[in-house]
Amino acid sequence: MELLGDMTAATENPTTIGEDPGPKLTVPECPRTDAISLLRHFGPGMILMMTGIGTSHLVTAPTAGGRFEYALLWCIPVAYIFKYYGFEMAFRFTQSTGKSLIEAYGTAWKKWPLWYVLIVTVTQSAVGQAGRLIAASAVLHYSALLLFGYSLPLAVYGLALGLFSVVVILAGNYKALEKAAKILAGVLVASTIAVYFLKPAPSSALGQVFRPEAPEGSWLIIAAFLGLLPTGIDVSLQASEWGKAKRCGLAKLRGDLEKRGDVPVFDPFNGDKKDLSVRISDLPSEAREYCAAWFRISLYDFRLGHVISFLLAVTFLLLSAMWVYPSSVEGREVMAEISRMFTESAGPSMAAVFLVGAFAATFSTAFNYFDGWPRIVGACCRNIFRRTAALRGVDKSRLTKEHRSKWYSEFNIYRATMIFSLVSAVAIMAGLPRPVLLVLVSSAMAFVIAPVIYILNVYYCLTVIPEDQHGFYPSRFGIWFSLLSLVVFTVLVAILIAARVFGVGLIG
Repeated sequence: MELLGDMTAATENPTTIGEDPGPKLTVPECPRTDAISLLRHFGPGMILMMTGIGTSHLVTAPTAGGRFEYALLWCIPVAYIFKYYGFEMAFRFTQSTGKSLIEAYGTAWKKWPLWYVLIVTVTQSAVGQAGRLIAASAVLHYSALLLFGYSLPLAVYGLALGLFSVVVILAGNYKALEKAAKILAGVLVASTIAVYFLKPAPSSALGQVFRPEAPEGSWLIIAAFLGLLPTGIDVSLQASEWGKAKRCGLAKLRGDLEKRGDVPVFDPFNGDKKDLSVRISDLPSEAREYCAAWFRISLYDFRLGHVISFLLAVTFLLLSAMWVYPSSVEGREVMAEISRMFTESAGPSMAAVFLVGAFAATFSTAFNYFDGWPRIVGACCRNIFRRTAALRGVDKSRLTKEHRSKWYSEFNIYRATMIFSLVSAVAIMAGLPRPVLLVLVSSAMAFVIAPVIYILNVYYCLTVIPEDQHGFYPSRFGIWFSLLSLVVFTVLVAILIAARVFGVGLIG
């Protein structure tokens, strides 16, 4: 992909650009781009990947394979291909403006997208988190049965995992998320590949990709696939916030550039979306090259995670179709049922490998959401309420005494939402201890809201990023495919509603 200027080699020291027209601008050295350095630089894309690789891969995909064999394989490429630009636009926007998409949403009439996102996010932080947390708890439940012949209620495991997540996140903030995502990703990929290639699925099974079917009773699984593969489109907003929190590229320089008058100062209450725009081609050369380098790294980060997530989703469905089908895959012992695709393909000794990989996948999802949803609630509030805007930020190193003491600060709203998510999710788990149902319902919720988030992401990228900023502005193909994707998802939502609510058989 073309970018402004070639990516330069790393310099020995940061570059300081002259005093006019404002304060000095210190530009960090350009990041190195060898393979090892790229992995170190990766962050938001890996977090996004591990947020998605969890309930959708470890519960939804095996449920599809166990109940319907290869019939629903077509859903996986449809979800990944047609949701691609919805996620990419989030990375593109943040690296092109230094701001998150939440800031852009706040420029709409009466800030209606923020109210919409706020309501949906608070709901998802309860119901959605219950679905993610119960999947991780199911792994521990099954592990305890194998080791001790006895296990505690799922809600007890959920409470323990939730408390651990909240403590770690509040202690480490964004860096804790990034480190956990990379470690858990490595564990999951290694364990899954090791099992699958012992006996891969027949090549004829892949032909099901081109034969869409909707067997009786599959509507909720189809909605779950399309809603939560690679993850819900609403998580693109979290990725945008994580990209801003990483403070690399334009997100790092924008504050100084605003002080110098090089870029507009954005006011969430009196500003316009045009104030978010940055003409990167007009920046000093060192700043331009630095921003271009991080832009490319950001896209590599997202694309690698997207591909790995796709391959793992296909692998889990194929394994379950081979070794679990026919099975209803439901109830408290769902992990015992799903583990058959590891133990029967590679022997009982592989149960431990499955459990390690399954826990890495399911726990990473719940862990990341304990940060992601509260971060979005806080971000919405800082763009809706002036008093919260005056006390913005959740990075502990930048907080003042007032940030910690005022209940309406972004940091305290972030913390309060995290506690609400934990308490409500565990309460739902205790009242409805059915892992598969909770996972499928929370996934379907994500599917229904996807078209709204998708169109907003595309709209703000096209109207905020200057069209003549080649490389940063979406390509012509990207624009048209984004619009096609929006049509596809809107139609699929309508099909599922028609099929479920009105009993209209449209496919299969």
